[in-house]
Amino acid sequence: MKEEYTNQQRRWYDKDPVLSQAVKTLEETDDETQIRIALNLIKIIIEHNIEDEKFEAVEDIINAVGSGLDDNRKGRWYDIDSTLRTAMNMLQNCPAATQRIIAKEMANMVLEKIKKDEDSEDEEA
Repeated sequence: MKEEYTNQQRRWYDKDPVLSQAVKTLEETDDETQIRIALNLIKIIIEHNIEDEKFEAVEDIINAVGSGLDDNRKGRWYDIDSTLRTAMNMLQNCPAATQRIIAKEMANMVLEKIKKDEDSEDEEA
């Protein structure tokens, strides 16, 4: 019985281990970093969707973003900030192949930020 439970993912991003780890690391960063990365994610997702010709106009992008947002939903860690919630919603609605590409880019952004923070701490010491 326990094995059945562990094979099922509770969250949409746990299906891909790279995406899961990137989201977990993002969750553990400070608010400023989360928002900066969320803005970059929105930009990257829009660029990927334009390249894939999924969107033909800005209205298509706005409709796609708004289609999954529930203003009353506040239980998830990323629902606290609207920018972060929008980025995560856009990521959730991407095809799995696009999610994998974006997860790697997201992981790199988070790691760069952590490295930059560690370098500035070393300079201060």
